[in-house]
Amino acid sequence: MHYFRELLKNIDTLLLFIPLVFAVISIIVIGSTAYDDGFVFTRSMKIQILAYCLGLGLLFLALLVDYKLLDGLGKILYIASILFLFTVFLPGIGLEQYGSRGWLDLGPVHLQPAEIVKITFIICYAEFLSRRQETLHTFKGLVIAGIFVLPLVGIIAVLQNDLGNAIVICVIAAIMLFAAGVDGKLYAKAAGAVMLCIPIVYQFMADHQKDRIDAFLNPNDLSLPGNYHVWQSKIAIGSGGISGKGLFQGTQKELKFLPVQDSDFIFSVIAEEWGFIGGSVIIVLYALFLYRIICIARNAKDHFGSLIVIGIFGMFFFQIFENIGMTMGLMPVTGITLPFISAGGSSVITNMLALGLVLNICIRSKVINF
Repeated sequence: MHYFRELLKNIDTLLLFIPLVFAVISIIVIGSTAYDDGFVFTRSMKIQILAYCLGLGLLFLALLVDYKLLDGLGKILYIASILFLFTVFLPGIGLEQYGSRGWLDLGPVHLQPAEIVKITFIICYAEFLSRRQETLHTFKGLVIAGIFVLPLVGIIAVLQNDLGNAIVICVIAAIMLFAAGVDGKLYAKAAGAVMLCIPIVYQFMADHQKDRIDAFLNPNDLSLPGNYHVWQSKIAIGSGGISGKGLFQGTQKELKFLPVQDSDFIFSVIAEEWGFIGGSVIIVLYALFLYRIICIARNAKDHFGSLIVIGIFGMFFFQIFENIGMTMGLMPVTGITLPFISAGGSSVITNMLALGLVLNICIRSKVINF
């Protein structure tokens, strides 16, 4: 117990504090999206609060177990991840939402396995890469590292029809691979090959996914169904001005012009009601949060721990960039949510678990003296 108390003295309190600030912001803004001539304590708010309580408990549990014990469990976690993803096809509990069969109906709550699998994938891939550093300078090693990712991406993108989470997995893998020390020239060639394959992948996308890509490439064509969401989001952000319209006062939100207000486009609600200042504060907090994660990755005791933190950094960075970018029309709409703020129990729990892993590595990066 004394040893653990000494470990906790090393915890990055700022990194822990920022998500708690996001939790308060999340609950307030989700409440605002349901506001209709009076405050309503909605189901989404209850689930969000419950998810944060559960996530905070899991975070502290994650601190108890030395992350080094995870090194060696890669194969088990990899197989478990694949099996977990297939549970959405079980009759009676598999659930389809927003064109994707990616949820489990657990009665009062819905669980999204792909969210949890992001964490298990990061651990698996960190172990895989840390044990193959010498082969990453070869073409064969790079190909094997790419093949490792394909089964999970294939299940999520093709079978579950969830392109957003599949892209997140790919970006995490790309960032971890680069950080692992892959040969720069090989990496650039592989990235170029992937870019050339995008038009082929487009042909196999679902119709609603093609609509989003078409809308992104033709932002001024309002006849495209995918442009409605982005245009309403831009109107909301622009109408917020410098200081916003005030909490519960957003007209785009109140008149229901802004879609998916508590999740995909929650940043638009923040910008409309809290203005440029409020939106900027959120972005600065995220930047500080990501900077602290990078510092922990640099100070990690071993390559395995460093790669885990880099993978989690990649997950957070891309989701933040993509979500805020799509509300402004700078990125295509993918359904990727804003970490710690968007409504979604699975997302909150995943984010808190990821934070727990980062803090686990943080507190063990310094020598404890008795």
